[in-house]
Amino acid sequence: MSLYAQRGVSAQKEEVHAAIQKLDQGLYAHAFCKIYPDFLCGDEQWVNIMHADGAGTKSILAYLYWKETGDLSVWEGIAKDAVAMNIDDLLCVGVTDNILFSSTIDRNKLRIPGEVLQAVINGTQSFFDQLKQYGVNIHYLGGETADVGDVVRTIAVNGTMTSRWPKNKLITNEKISAGDVIVGFGSAGKAEYETEYNSGLGSNGLTSARHDVLEKYYATHYPETFEPQLSDAVVYIGKNKMTERLSVPGFGELEIGKLLLSPTRTYAPLVKQLLDHHFDAIHGMIHCSGGGQTKCMKYLPGNFKIIKDQLFEIPPIFHLIRENSGADMREMYQVFNMGHRLEVFTPQASAQAMIDIATALGIEAKIVGRVEPATTSSLHLHTIEGEIVYQY
Repeated sequence: MSLYAQRGVSAQKEEVHAAIQKLDQGLYAHAFCKIYPDFLCGDEQWVNIMHADGAGTKSILAYLYWKETGDLSVWEGIAKDAVAMNIDDLLCVGVTDNILFSSTIDRNKLRIPGEVLQAVINGTQSFFDQLKQYGVNIHYLGGETADVGDVVRTIAVNGTMTSRWPKNKLITNEKISAGDVIVGFGSAGKAEYETEYNSGLGSNGLTSARHDVLEKYYATHYPETFEPQLSDAVVYIGKNKMTERLSVPGFGELEIGKLLLSPTRTYAPLVKQLLDHHFDAIHGMIHCSGGGQTKCMKYLPGNFKIIKDQLFEIPPIFHLIRENSGADMREMYQVFNMGHRLEVFTPQASAQAMIDIATALGIEAKIVGRVEPATTSSLHLHTIEGEIVYQY
């Protein structure tokens, strides 16, 4: 059993999918988000979309860093995580404007004071103000903040986004076909709209990242940050403290805690331009979140052989996680994005124009793979340690 599973987490969310399998799957079976008829207004040419997500256990990392350093700014990053994990899913079905957001924050009041709530809430609005400059309008409609110390040990920061969107502006992944190339957009570096280096980690796999990288000191001093039923063999098994530094080429020595807490990069400014100028060329979009580089296989409209043979150079944070955990590459690519968190399926003739838009925004981009015909679906990743094949 993987360390991820031993900690009570599943990258593929098998039990969740089993629980919801009898629910209505929406109008488009292969779309990245569920899309429903326009229940709000009854217009057949429009649809309703709602999505819920959050920062996950990354909030525990923020708690540890804040307790150790007193730096409140990390909570603004958690606010961005909760928003980005929502908006970047909606981007994949074409939604970029007039989005409604409601936050859900559960806290243990004995450990999380009002100043933390203020940093999260103000950080959320500040992020929306920033995205508005790029033509992405998200309206903050408040939400629920609950003191539930019997339920949560520290804090959980989540949110829900809703949109009413025209059918003729949807990306449903139904156009993905053999012959398409896959353009990947880097998760690490420093985009034009980011203020500092982004490690690329995002908000997936943070349970593993935290326990694999950080040392037992955190188990001893902050027992509220992990499930007491877990085996000691999987709790904070790393060798590092959050204030230690890691060398990042081109950016110098950066704190490991800050690398783990890099706010999830939103691709909203990029995707807004891609949809405005190349909508017809976008056959499908995938947010490589839970499930990492295997995520795309859930949304294919048929049987294909997906080959990713030009993957990005692995960012330093993922090397650090692997060195501490000893996880094999197969698991790493299933849990983490490993270098790119957004991919577009498109004809090769359209790829360079999309890459150019990303480059202008300071986002590394390139063709990472292609789609080939097949009788059964499979994913082939060409990694620095050889080919990994996943059968579906």
